[in-house]
Amino acid sequence: MIKFSFFSMMLLSIFSFAQQSPSNSGSIFGKITDKTTNEEISFAMVLLYINDTAKVGATTTDMTGSYRFKNLSAGLYKIKTTYVGYKAQAISKIKVLDHKATEANISLSNDGAHLDELQIVTYSQPVADYDLKSGSTVTREELQTISTRNINSVAGTTAGVYKKSRYDMRGGRTTPTPDYNTEEYSRIYDNEFKDSKKDPLSTFSIDVDKASYSNVRRFITQNQLPQPDAVRIEEMINYFSYNYPKPINNQPFSITTEYTDCPWNKKHQLIHIGLQGKQIELDNLPANNLVFLLDVSGSMNSEDKLPLLKSGLRLLVEQMRPQDKVAIVVYAGAAGVVLPSTSGEHKDRIYDALEKLEAGGSTAGGEGILLAYKTAKENFLNKGNNRIILATDGDFNVGVSSDGELTRLIEKQREDGVFLSVLGFGTGNYKDSKMEQLADKGNGNYAYIDNILEAKKVLVKEMGGTLLTIAKDVKLQIEFNPAKVKAYRLVGYENRLLNNEDFNDDKKDAGELGSGHTVTAIYEIIPAGSDELVASIDNLKYQQVTAHPTSESNEVMTIKFRYKEPKESTSQLISHIVLDKKTPFSAATENCKFACAVAEFGLLLRDSKFKGDSDFKTVITMAKEAKGKDDEGYRAEFIRLVEMAELLKK
Repeated sequence: MIKFSFFSMMLLSIFSFAQQSPSNSGSIFGKITDKTTNEEISFAMVLLYINDTAKVGATTTDMTGSYRFKNLSAGLYKIKTTYVGYKAQAISKIKVLDHKATEANISLSNDGAHLDELQIVTYSQPVADYDLKSGSTVTREELQTISTRNINSVAGTTAGVYKKSRYDMRGGRTTPTPDYNTEEYSRIYDNEFKDSKKDPLSTFSIDVDKASYSNVRRFITQNQLPQPDAVRIEEMINYFSYNYPKPINNQPFSITTEYTDCPWNKKHQLIHIGLQGKQIELDNLPANNLVFLLDVSGSMNSEDKLPLLKSGLRLLVEQMRPQDKVAIVVYAGAAGVVLPSTSGEHKDRIYDALEKLEAGGSTAGGEGILLAYKTAKENFLNKGNNRIILATDGDFNVGVSSDGELTRLIEKQREDGVFLSVLGFGTGNYKDSKMEQLADKGNGNYAYIDNILEAKKVLVKEMGGTLLTIAKDVKLQIEFNPAKVKAYRLVGYENRLLNNEDFNDDKKDAGELGSGHTVTAIYEIIPAGSDELVASIDNLKYQQVTAHPTSESNEVMTIKFRYKEPKESTSQLISHIVLDKKTPFSAATENCKFACAVAEFGLLLRDSKFKGDSDFKTVITMAKEAKGKDDEGYRAEFIRLVEMAELLKK
């Protein structure tokens, strides 16, 4: 159900009155240009007021600098336009007559102010009576059938999901428009089974990102199944907390393993690996030097984007202490500092800066990232936590914008001790693939915020893990004993795989572990002696590899962990042996059972060829049995999502 604000209802009443009363069909059109060069200004925001006070509409200029409002009642109006780097300009007492089009052109002068003095101002309510590309409009009836969050400006075109049709203002023609969605996800290829004799080592980086689960939840609660590449099974598993033992002897994390049967393939077995990061109480956290890097471009103009972002960051600001400080950098057509680094003691100043932010313009994300790093370094805390929190839908389209350019930019910056975390927002044009890479390369974590409760979970409940890294470049390398294991497959972590030689290379980047974080990994195993065929290579002609005698060993595998202290560049090594002491799945711990339920759900959503005997009812039963203590209700919510997905699948 679409929820309309008072502003939206007022717009509807205007549009409705215009349609019911053909005599009230005036319009205002014009161009926005640079006063000095006379060049057209694209993506400028144009606000429409009636009687100089009540804002009743807003639009963005197209690639030719043109805008238009139509279906206006006769009367006096004001037009105000804003664009980053220019002084706001307004024209009052524009007279609109019935059946007449009134021209109102505006020339903007360069502001001349420093970017840190600029305030990005535009509208925050959805307006659907325009199309940026062709000048066509969305009808009032269509407005009632679509989610306004899908009507967003993207690089001068209208990105939206139109269920019916749209009108061409120039000829009054109605033309059908197909569903339109520009969300981007990286292709995922399921990990294959590896022959333990020919390929005994498996190496990967940990992943504490949780974005995939909340994004999958967004799809399902909107009554659609997610596309397979939106389902990263390791992120779904790691969304949940597990009751692993706390670390001892000053280790940054503990290691727990279980060897049991595979619930989705009775012929297979599995190894469940759990890491528990040490918990640092909030009062004992080092001082924070935070830079909020906020996307305020036109694509962020919907209730599930910038307004939700501001509400979530207010929750984080509430937790700030006097020793913490935050700066706010924004980017749209250009980047600017709207709040210099400010102590948590002055929350009112931070709230005020957040409140004034509104969306409009194109998206110069690369420029914003550079300015955010510059701001963080200027306020660097040698013994503190220095972090940029990038909040965006990922739709960068000006300046440095390709995935390769952006990741190289961040790789170059991270060596200075400033980490980058990413918060994703929105639908329709969401760029998941880009944001995941940015967080990975920036030594930070990545979360998708689909509602205010998720914002609270990420920015309040899990703030220590979100903000404080206790171990960086954490890698795992598993060596399988072919006397016990014929073949193995890592469930998930497809984009976290490393070359075997990367394990000992301290220059190779890997994942970070935050305070209190848990990390879970699952290996599916084909036991030795199985007659199941496994893809393999021919015996080598010139290479003879002699394995150590293993037939008498009771070891299934050896797990090696490498990690670095947050301020160090040399890694430390921990080893852990898994013995052949398999327990039936019915006797497995709640941790193992629930993780397997989530993994099996991911296999079903991906329709993986490795899903075996999986079905939704089995997942539901397994999750209910392993629900355990669920004070926050996340596991109960998971069960409901599986039930919904089962119905949607039918």
